[in-house]
Amino acid sequence: MYYETLEQSSQGWHEGKHDPWPYINYVLSIIKMAYREFEQHLGQLQSPKGEKTSLILHAIDSTRGPLSVAELQNRCPNVSVDMVHRVLKNLRAKDQVLCLGRGQKARWQKTAKWQLGNVERNR
Repeated sequence: MYYETLEQSSQGWHEGKHDPWPYINYVLSIIKMAYREFEQHLGQLQSPKGEKTSLILHAIDSTRGPLSVAELQNRCPNVSVDMVHRVLKNLRAKDQVLCLGRGQKARWQKTAKWQLGNVERNR
């Protein structure tokens, strides 16, 4: 197919009447096929266990003041809201974060027991 489209595209070259589109379309179809294959392989990859939890923990660690669940989701876009809630609940049970408020306006604050290294080891 490569040589056929190359030949079609080069006919009339010396007269300036060639048509590059058969070859261009061939190359674009190859790129499109490779991209689809890449998407398939990418979809089969899974995050290592605990990676999403680590993302959340690092987002909390890099924050100075209180933060909301929505802010955590913005910092960790591939993490579900349920996962954010689960991590915060576990941290609260260990007294490493404190919930300030209720509902969507609730903010979460690190406590004196917060240390990222200790948090990751105690998961």
